[in-house]
Amino acid sequence: MTEEGGHRVAWNPARFDQSLDQSFDRKGSSMILAFSVAPSGAPAGGAERADASVSDAVAEAVRVVRASGLPHRTSSMFTEIEGEWDEVFDVVKRATEAVLPFGSRVSLVMKADIRPGYEGEMDGKLERLERAIEAPGE
Repeated sequence: MTEEGGHRVAWNPARFDQSLDQSFDRKGSSMILAFSVAPSGAPAGGAERADASVSDAVAEAVRVVRASGLPHRTSSMFTEIEGEWDEVFDVVKRATEAVLPFGSRVSLVMKADIRPGYEGEMDGKLERLERAIEAPGE
C-alpha cells in the first residue's frame, strides 16, 4: 500500500512500469542487479533436505544466469548480473522459476544500480574502489 493524495492505494505493477517508462527509456538503460533466490517449505510431493541446504535449487538458478550470456558473478549470498533492464529481469524471472520446484514458496531479494549509458560497471566499480583504497586522499 502506498499513499497517494491522502488515500492508501494498493501496489500496482502496471502503474510502476508506466512511471518507469516516463522516467527513462528501458532500452539502453544498463543496470547491475544483485539478486538472491531461494526456496522455502517442503516441495510438492517431497520433503525438505535434512541439512536445510538450498544449494541444489540455487545451482538451477545460476545455470539459468550462466546460460544467458550476460556478464555475471556469483558470491556466497548474491548473484550479480549486468545488462539492459528487460534482459536482466527476464533472466531473474527464469532463475526464480527454476527454483520453484524445490519448495512450496520462493524468496527473491533484489537490489539494482541503474545507470543509463554505462556498460562494464560490474568490474569498473570495483576497479575504481581498489584505486581509491590504494591511493587514499588523492
